[in-house]
Amino acid sequence: MARYTGPKTKIARKFKDPIFGPDRSFEKRNYPPGQHGGTNKRRSKQSEYGLQLQEKQKAKYTYGILEKQFRNIFNKAAHKKGITGENLLQLIESRLDNVVYRLGIAPSRSGARQLVSHCHITVNGNVVNIPSYCLKAGDIVSVREKSKSLEAITNSVASRVNQHSWLEWDLNSLKGKFLNYPERAEIPENIKEQLIVELYSK
Repeated sequence: MARYTGPKTKIARKFKDPIFGPDRSFEKRNYPPGQHGGTNKRRSKQSEYGLQLQEKQKAKYTYGILEKQFRNIFNKAAHKKGITGENLLQLIESRLDNVVYRLGIAPSRSGARQLVSHCHITVNGNVVNIPSYCLKAGDIVSVREKSKSLEAITNSVASRVNQHSWLEWDLNSLKGKFLNYPERAEIPENIKEQLIVELYSK
């Protein structure tokens, strides 16, 4: 299965949440897609398993992660000390593509993934082209010298508004530092991670 590249608004409407960011089309029709999406009340009646599965799918689409990768991250989270659900989100947030997005180098996670894949990003001075690369506390993420003039990067940095306490950003050198794993309260995504844990625990 390839990564999803279809209509994003349709997926956001499915989960009744603008998971890909601000979306005018979603605001106009914030109900499930389909002929009876806005009127059929039976659609809202879901089993416990259905709710758990939907939450997992929502997390996968939000972060752009496929099933096998997601399962591997969950297994890693389950073996760490602490709350499994929070560990899961922390590990996902430490992925290079997500950190590039959080730093504002790219306007979206898919854009960040492309920058990483095309060798525009370095970690501790070395080019890393693996979007799923997991950062450790103290790692320095920066834009490759040759790529600093790219229009996509300059436009994104210029409109950067989000600041996160677990990341440090230097605008002049286009460098960011991964300080530590974020606390659950610092992760803005509307994901009920406990439902995902319950699903995988069956």
